[in-house]
This record gives sequence, structure tokens and C-alpha cells, in this order.
Amino acid sequence: MYQYSEWDQALLRERVEQFRDQTHRFLSGQLSDEAYRPLRLMNGLYLQRHAPMLRVAIPYGLLSSTQLRGLARVARDHDRGFGHFTTRQNIQFNWLTLEQVPEVLASLAEVGLHAIQTSGNCIRNVTCDPLAGLTPEEVDDPLAWCEVVRQWATLHPEFSYLPRKFKIAVTASPQDRAATRIHDVGLQLVRDPAGTLGFRIRVGGGLGRDPHLARTLRDFLPADDLLDYLTAILRVYNLNGRRDNLYKARIKVLVNSLGLQAFKGQVESEWAHIHREQPVSALEAHRRVSERLVTPAYREGGPSRPPALPAGASTEQATAYGRWLKFNTHEHRQSGYRVVFIPLKGPERAPGDLTDQEMDTLADLAERHGFGVLRSTHDQNLLLPDVPLADLPALWQALEALGLAHAHIGTLTDMIACPGLDYCNLANAATLPLARDIQRHFDDLDYLHDLGDVQLKISGCMNACAHHHVGHIGLLGVEKHGASWYQIQLGGSSGEQARLGKVLGPAVPADKVVETLDRLLRFYLDQRQSDEPFLDTVQRIGLKPFKEHLYGPDHSRRADRARPAAADA
Repeated sequence: MYQYSEWDQALLRERVEQFRDQTHRFLSGQLSDEAYRPLRLMNGLYLQRHAPMLRVAIPYGLLSSTQLRGLARVARDHDRGFGHFTTRQNIQFNWLTLEQVPEVLASLAEVGLHAIQTSGNCIRNVTCDPLAGLTPEEVDDPLAWCEVVRQWATLHPEFSYLPRKFKIAVTASPQDRAATRIHDVGLQLVRDPAGTLGFRIRVGGGLGRDPHLARTLRDFLPADDLLDYLTAILRVYNLNGRRDNLYKARIKVLVNSLGLQAFKGQVESEWAHIHREQPVSALEAHRRVSERLVTPAYREGGPSRPPALPAGASTEQATAYGRWLKFNTHEHRQSGYRVVFIPLKGPERAPGDLTDQEMDTLADLAERHGFGVLRSTHDQNLLLPDVPLADLPALWQALEALGLAHAHIGTLTDMIACPGLDYCNLANAATLPLARDIQRHFDDLDYLHDLGDVQLKISGCMNACAHHHVGHIGLLGVEKHGASWYQIQLGGSSGEQARLGKVLGPAVPADKVVETLDRLLRFYLDQRQSDEPFLDTVQRIGLKPFKEHLYGPDHSRRADRARPAAADA
């Protein structure tokens, strides 16, 4: 994990005092709403439905136990006792007062946390594969590269006021667990035939009202050129991106309006100019960053497989422990260790929520059963990256006591959901009550495990904060006559073979969603071949059979007649 230097800490403290002064001037009437708005957004502060919300950055998802305790203090002393982990690997506090925010930021700065660029028209928090550096198939550890990009992007004077927000994701795995194709820029570490390290550069991804998957701009860019090439992309976007229309300001619109080759031509021209004038070595930046990275001191020896529970454990406990090992842990590249996922989902827990007491306890567990590091994931969970195999029984018992050992990682109820109408000014529909109802209905682990990998994503509006467009099943909340209804999409994916889901039919009312999901999934079980995954079945038979099963053949024929031939392309 990257260790902040005195310079880093000084920057955070100076930023806090700057924002403290801006907030004081706003509260005293010296700054207008219009003048204060971009300042607060660049410091992660939103004025939401009920109270100010602060979004705290967790760069590429890495979090020390000390930092988690710092977040627990904020939840306990300034909020209502919990925080909400997001799909950007950040955490949000939803019940602050404006007067408190500078003090909150000062407290966070002391543990190396901040809210810089977690909102506003700037380069947002860099996200990464939650298993980065932990699996053997990666071509290189992407974490140091994430830190290189983070340092380059933070308070970059040229890119502080872009046409719109800008998101970068990094992966080094061919499986693309970082969902790079739904980002403005996706970076995938690769090696050329000679073994030289570089990046595949994708550009123009993004969801929302006009969803697009990022397209490959360069199959291979030498690693040393990364920062110069990113600068070239951002310059072309900053100069040519639309500022007259909020909904057409993202880089995906620019790429599609110019065409990928024309956009690439401008980027390559700017890159050549940078090379002539003042090139920056990304490899040198990587070397400096690597000097401040603390890597785990793995121990040799120990068991070669997870031990059983201690003598005296009941059959029920042994069964639960076995399920947890199978679904909530992952093989580690280092022998003698396991990755452990901590699900932040359940009938009594909004997806992503964690209480201050749970944060404190998980910080203790991270130190007791690892190296004092946790990670947040873009599907609103946490994980412990380096758990010795010998510690697994004790860790399971501790997580079970916390209610954080439910063995449903990768199943339907491991859903992601935005805060919806409960918090967000932009939401059209409530998401959290629906998530709770789904959790309560689909509570049979045997059934969930039989269904297999079914990724459910629920967004309360078209901004798609929960990525419903790339859910195997996506639910989009819409408002009808003052009530919450939900449009159903099928077939999306955010992995290497990413695709956008397609709308199945008319929206259904909130009180019919669970029943509709139940019918849809039972139809899948009837249609699948052997153990065929849900997404494969959808791709094989298409949407029409699902549509006819839920809405009837007459509706399907009417929809086909009304839709232009190219609409499903």
C-alpha cells in the first residue's frame, strides 16, 4: 500500500484549510451559491435530498485499518453511525451538516484520506480490479500504476474544469474485473510479443442516458508513454468536448461525433507534440511510487489447504463454513493465503452500508488476520486481501458473529444498488426497499447457488450509478403517477466481453418486481442446458422467449411490429 509522504500530508492539510475558508465565507454570505458550488463539488460535497453528503475517496479501493477506523469516527461523531460504500470504490456519508464538513475533512486528512476530486468536472477517483496483485494471471501489478495516475490527476491545473466528469479504470487481468469498458478511459496492462510492458487504451465508455462501451484506441502503448498519452486524450477532450449541453458533454459523445479514427488522429498528433516539447517518463514516476509502496511480508509454511473448524463445531456450522470457503474466498497467488470477500448486502442492510462498530471490528480483523489492509470493490463489498489459511476458521467465526459471512458472493442477492429516493435528488424511484424485498424473497442459499452467477444491478434513475445497463439483469427505476416502477433489462455484462443489456418490456410496478424476477429466473432454470450460466442462456435463446414468458406472445408481437428493425442491433 502506498505510504503518503510529508509532502502528501501537507497538501491534504492545506486543502482542508482552503475549503474551511471557502465554507466560512459561504456561510457568512461572502460567497454566492453559484460561486461555492464548484468549490464544494471539487471537495466531494453534495447537497442531497435530506442533508449534505460527503464522498470520500478510497483511491483504487485500498484502505488501511487506521483509515477504516478514521471513517468509523466520522460515522459515529458526525453522521448517523454508518457509511455507504459505492460502485466507485469510495465511501459516502449522507447525514452531515455543512458546518461540520471542514472538521470531518481535517479528521480524515490525519489518516491520509480526503474528498479531493470525488465530484465536479474533473478526473475522478481512479478505480481498479479489487483482486489487483493477488492473482497469478496478471501481466503486472496494476496498483503502482494506479498511484502513478492518481498523482498525475490530482489537482492537475489543466484538467480541473473539464466539460464533464472523467473516470479512469485500470486492470492487469484478461478477465477485466475493473469494468474498464464502461469508463471514459480504460487501461489494461498487456505485454507485446517481445515481452515489453504496455497498455491497451480504451476510450469513450460510459452509461447514463446514452450508454456506450469504450472502444480500443490503441492495442499497445509502451508503459513509459502512459502519462503523455493520457494528457493528449484529456487535451483533445478539454478543447473539443461540448460545454453547452450537460447531457452531451462526456467524452463518449465526442468520440462518437468525430468517429474513433478522427479522434485518434487528434490524440496522436497532440501526443507527438508533447513528445517533442516536454515528455514525461511514466516509468520514472512508477519507480518513485514503488519506493513508497509497502508490500506484504508473506510467511512460508503453514497448511496447504483451509483447515476445518475446531472440534465441537456443529454440522450446521461446518456446512456454513464450507459454503463460505467456496463462495466468499478466492485463491491467492501466494501459497498459504486466501482472499476473503466481506459482503455488505442483506435483508436489513442497504447494499454497501457498514456501521461504525462494524468498521472498527473489521479494522481489528484486518490486523489480526492479515497486514492491516482492506479493499473496497466496485460491487459494494469489502475484501481482506491476504488471509493466512490457518486463520480462516477464526476469521469465519468473527465474520459470522458480525453478520458478514453470508455465502452469497457472486449470486443474485449480491446485487448493487444506488441510494435512490431515500437520499438522492436525482432519483425517480426507491431502490433500497426493493433491494430489501429481493433479499428477503431470495433467501434460500441452495437456490441461489443453483442459479449461479446472476448479476443484478438496480438504478433509481437514468444516471446509472448502479450500472444497470451492464447487469445480467438490470432494473431501472422510473416514476409513474407518483409511484416507483422498474424497467427490466437483460443480457448486460461489464467483463472483457462487455455488452449492454436490452429492455425486456414495459416497466412493472414496485410491488410486482419480486414476483417478476422469480418468474424470470424459474424460466431460466427451465431453459438452461446442464449448468449453463444465466448470461449464456440469454445469449443463446435471445430475449424473445423471456419476453413472451413474462408479458405474453401478443405483447411480444406488438412490440416487434412497433420497433424499427435496427433497434435491437
